[in-house]
Order: sequence, then C-alpha cells, then structure tokens
Amino acid sequence: MAILQPRSVPETVGAETAFDVRHLMRPGTLRLPFLPPLSLYIHLPWCLKKCPYCDFNSHEWRAGNSAELPEQAYLAALMADLEAALPLIWGRPVHSIFIGGGTPSLFSPQAVDALLSGVRARLRLDADAEVTLEANPGTFERNRFRAFRSAGVTRLSVGVQSFSDEHLVALGRVHDRAQAMAALEEAAQTFDTFNVDLMYALPGQTLAQCEADVAAALAFSPPHLSVYHLTIEPNTLFAKHPPDVPADDDAYAMLDAITHATQSAGMARYEVSAYAKPGHGCWHNLNYWQFGDYLGIGAGAHSKLSFAHRVVRQVRAREPGLYMASVHQGCAVVQHQEVARADLPFEFMLNALRLKNGVEVAHLTERTGLPHSAFEAALQQAERQGLLARDALRVWPTDRGFDFLSDLQAIFLP
Repeated sequence: MAILQPRSVPETVGAETAFDVRHLMRPGTLRLPFLPPLSLYIHLPWCLKKCPYCDFNSHEWRAGNSAELPEQAYLAALMADLEAALPLIWGRPVHSIFIGGGTPSLFSPQAVDALLSGVRARLRLDADAEVTLEANPGTFERNRFRAFRSAGVTRLSVGVQSFSDEHLVALGRVHDRAQAMAALEEAAQTFDTFNVDLMYALPGQTLAQCEADVAAALAFSPPHLSVYHLTIEPNTLFAKHPPDVPADDDAYAMLDAITHATQSAGMARYEVSAYAKPGHGCWHNLNYWQFGDYLGIGAGAHSKLSFAHRVVRQVRAREPGLYMASVHQGCAVVQHQEVARADLPFEFMLNALRLKNGVEVAHLTERTGLPHSAFEAALQQAERQGLLARDALRVWPTDRGFDFLSDLQAIFLP
C-alpha cells in the first residue's frame, strides 16, 4: 500500500537564515500555545552494502577499504552540527534519541559511547529517555550488543528482513539466517525492549514462507515487531531491474497472517507497520506520528521544528564528505522550508492517521497552531466515506480507513 508523503517546496538558504532564532520567532499567522515534545535523530550514513530496495541516504563502506571508517571525524562533525542548532531548541528537554542509517552498528561501541556522552553534555536529556540504535546482523559479533547497552543504548532495532537465506540473497542482505538468529538471541538477552524488522511480499515469497519468517521472529518473544511491505522505490536497483513480487491479493493475505500471528503472541498493531506488546511501543516513532518535533543531525538528516508562529523543516547535506566539510563551514543545512499554513492539516494527518488509535483532538490545534475549523470539512468528508471516526477526545481511522490509508490521507490535501 503506497503511503503519501508531505509536499515539499524546498528553499535553499544560508546558515544565517536557517539558524536565526529572531527570524523564526517573528509574528505569523499560526498560534502554537506550547511546543510539542522534542526528539533527536542522528544519521550514521555508512553500510556494508547498498541493498537493491533501499532509497535511504546510505553509502557503502566495505571492510576491505584501505582507510578506516572515519568515526572520529564524523563524530566531531555531529557535535559541531548539534552545537550550531542549539539556539533553535535551547532549553527544551529531549525525550528520545534514534541513531539510524545506513548501518549504525558499523560504528564501534566506543564511538557510540562518545556520541551519546557528547549529546548529554549539550542537551537536556530526560533521565528515562529512549535511546534506539539500528543494528544489522551482518555487523554482529559476540558481546557487541552488550557494549552498546553499556554505552547508553536502551533499545535495539535489528534489521533482519527475513530468516530465509534465499530471500536474504534476493534482498542483497549481507547476513544469513544463522547470523540473524545469533544476533536476536543476544538482543533478547541484553535489552528489555528490542525490535525486529521484517519485510514481506518479497521476490518469489509464498504465504507459507512469510508465516515462517514471522514465526521465527516471534520465537524470540520480541516486545516490538516492525513489518514492512517491500515497495519498489525510484532510484533503486530494484526500480531499474524490477523483481517478480507477489500479487496484491497475496500480499494482503500475508498482512492478515502477520496480524493474526502477532495478536496470538500478545502484540497489538498500533501503527500501520508496527506491532508491540503493552508498554513497548517505540516512543521516538510515536512522537513523529503525533506531529512532535525532531532535530536531525548527520548527513542527509531531516528536522521538523516548531516555534510560536510557524513550523519549519530542514535538510542537511546528503553526501558524508560534503556534510562534514559543510558543518565546519557553518552551512550543513541545505534546505530550509517553512510549512505553508494550507499544508499543515495534511502534514498532521499524514502522520497521525498511521496510528490505529489515532490522536487526541486537542493535538490538531496544539501541534499545528490552526483553529479546529481548518480540519472540519475534511473530517466530515472522511466520516461520510466511513474512513474515519471521532468522539470528543480522539480522532482515529476506521478499519476501512486503515486498509485504504492513502485515500484517507488524501482527503486532507489542500
């Protein structure tokens, strides 16, 4: 199922505009009564191999390279980037950190320890803040996950994708089934909360094979499971050479089987692609979906930040070498966009309607600075079509709305 993306009309600006708090605090048409929760996203862009389906900002760094992974230079750039952005978030507590990539587990535990120590020295981090690290079983070695835990990581997200060696090869993954099993065994022993990433509707995959993958994942009793439909994204190898993937009806049958299996394991589908046991939803992602704020640092990282009278989005330079050079020249931000007032209902609902239980009615106005009337016509249309329900406190997608999410989201387009 295709998921709509926010409209973007980026504006290239210099650092003096992107980080001028006085400019961002000037009067405007929005009225945000208070600022939403704030998260920090940190992008570590290197991976062992670029997967043919991947459209993320990732760059291959093979173990056979003559040069070592530039951990120290990149960490220095991240800290300089963070310090430059501090005026935009000064005094705001940070509730979660997500270290994504690329393959963040390529970085040594010592580097992750130094990274988190640097963040704590510069930000007000909640004592119980969720700190997530993405890990690839291809980088797994005994006790490595324990070292990440000691460095301050509280939640590990392990990108397994499949337990079938055949499908792992088709996906271009660098690990095999045995490595995935070993990585999850240590993750289960080390972390109270960990996530397993799976994909379905893989090239040549049958319903039985999909069910076997889910059963293998659930055997480790993960508190959280993310399951993504394989989509063919532009500018990927799969877009150039499309694989033979299951028909839509077969993919829907796989999703039904996944939902049934997770329910039997005591997990609830709380978001389109996420299942969790009680108390183990990913707080960082929930903040995204509830239109919270996030500062993104690192190559290609995106930010969404709120101010009293406006909401802005920023993007950092994508190529790692250019990013590191740009940071030290004071111009890491290459796109800076104020979200148009007319676009805010769609941007809010694009995120909020991914949640099975929806969002609080109060958030519609508190997180956008708009009056409730800006949403009302679209809310009524979605109700008439049976895609959305609401009461005095919440707005949520119906089962039909969850199945036809793009149609529901599109109702809120300006």
